[in-house]
Amino acid sequence: MLRAGVITLALTVLISAVPAQAGEEGVAVFRGSCVACHSFSQNRVGPGLAGVVGRPAATAPGYVYSAAMRNSGIVWTEDKLDAFLAAPQTVVPGTKMTFMGIRDGGSRAALIAYLKAQQPVQQPQ
Repeated sequence: MLRAGVITLALTVLISAVPAQAGEEGVAVFRGSCVACHSFSQNRVGPGLAGVVGRPAATAPGYVYSAAMRNSGIVWTEDKLDAFLAAPQTVVPGTKMTFMGIRDGGSRAALIAYLKAQQPVQQPQ
């Protein structure tokens, strides 16, 4: 009985640690691959990314997108982001994003989970 309780506790600790580790990895991937051009609070070299998951492409207010991105018809689902982050120029030939992509699928998944958690700041009315 005690052994089963210890195993259950150990599994609970491991399972609860997974989201935190994924979040940490997402932050690390963002800092290592994205932060030079993107932020969540404003447009920079690239568009602001707050709320990007689920948003139609080329719709961040105030950012000047390439014609290729404006005409892509993409909605940034998790699957579409995964493909784009793997090979931006393949998914949207002519995009302004010159980044070569993230080869590791686990790193892309962690980054997408992190992006999904970043919602736009609501302005007070």
